[in-house]
Amino acid sequence: MRRRLINSTLAVVLVVIAVFGISMVLVETRAIDASARDRLQSEAARLVTEVESRLVAGEPVTPDTMRELVQPERQVVIDLAGREPFTVGEEPDGAVLEATEQGTQGETVTVRQDGSVVSDEVGRSLLIILAVAAVTVASAAVLALRQARRLATPLTELAESAERLGSGDPRPRHRRYGVEELDRVADVLDASSERIHRMITAERRLAADASHQLRTPLTALSMRLEEIIATDDPETVKEEASIALAQVERLTDVVQRLLTNSRERRMESAVGFDLDEIVLQQIEEWRPAYRARGRVIVHSGKPGLRAVGTPGAVAQVLAALVENALMHGGGTVAIRTRTAGNQVVVEVTDGGRGVPPSLGSRVFERAVSGRNSTGLGLAVARDLAEADGGRLELRQLRPPVFALFLSRARDDEPAP
Repeated sequence: MRRRLINSTLAVVLVVIAVFGISMVLVETRAIDASARDRLQSEAARLVTEVESRLVAGEPVTPDTMRELVQPERQVVIDLAGREPFTVGEEPDGAVLEATEQGTQGETVTVRQDGSVVSDEVGRSLLIILAVAAVTVASAAVLALRQARRLATPLTELAESAERLGSGDPRPRHRRYGVEELDRVADVLDASSERIHRMITAERRLAADASHQLRTPLTALSMRLEEIIATDDPETVKEEASIALAQVERLTDVVQRLLTNSRERRMESAVGFDLDEIVLQQIEEWRPAYRARGRVIVHSGKPGLRAVGTPGAVAQVLAALVENALMHGGGTVAIRTRTAGNQVVVEVTDGGRGVPPSLGSRVFERAVSGRNSTGLGLAVARDLAEADGGRLELRQLRPPVFALFLSRARDDEPAP
């Protein structure tokens, strides 16, 4: 494209130069020829006047007296009435230009000049025209090259942006070129890049969240199945199977919420529920895992509290906190429920080393972990809590105390 732009621009310039250059050469040649003839005619008229004045004054008109009046590059032929014509100056070679004037005394003066004077002047004019044409062509070539770069470079960069976008790199370049049409294309590409970047980010985040959120219920479910395999008591098998079925239902709920979660507040789906039921459910599910590690999980606090939210989401938040205490904490894990104004609070603490001061509240950021984990559990838990109208906080570093705040159900509020 760049070569085509340069060639087309130079072609237009050359055509214009050819048309106007030939016209100028023809006009200039005619003007130079006419000017030379006019000068000869003026010279002849001047000499006729000089000869006539000498004749009237009775002065001699001879080659010697007239020689100083004739220019060196010209030849003059003077024909006096009743006398033999005489010549002053050398005869010109080649093509000759001449002009003749006749006086009142019967004298005739003819002035001749070599035609090469005209051709030389035409040649000089032609050289000037060619020099101007060469400068014009060079300037046009430079301008064409700059214009071609100005148009071709943006197109090349836009093509590279489209190629990067197609290869999975959706980062927008935010570059503009001062050409309205190209800037519109760049705007569309940047907008598409941002949309695709958001979509890819959302998909990657969904995949990471799904991987992390499904791991917890699947781990608990596998433990229940191991309990079933390890026992021969029909009642125990029945009890463990019932718990496993409940876990499968919650697993289905987790998948559904992961697919529909838009990170908006979902207060429309919030209901009042028994908080103790969710807490005891999580303790029952995680007790085998704690027992396998020689640890204990306990529950305390004010009983019979009712909160507003989505039971499945609250269960997932508590599961993330309990799993975090299992993986990174130590000693006994305590789940405590209490009230704080018009809110209910669920606190999870353990006897481990706690959260390093360098992390602090950053433990809720994605990909931030103090002990080589994925760094997703607490981030997802906080997102679930906020989407359910609550909040998740780190109340204390050592020993670690994580607190889940939920709205208190109205039927559970004390009478004034």
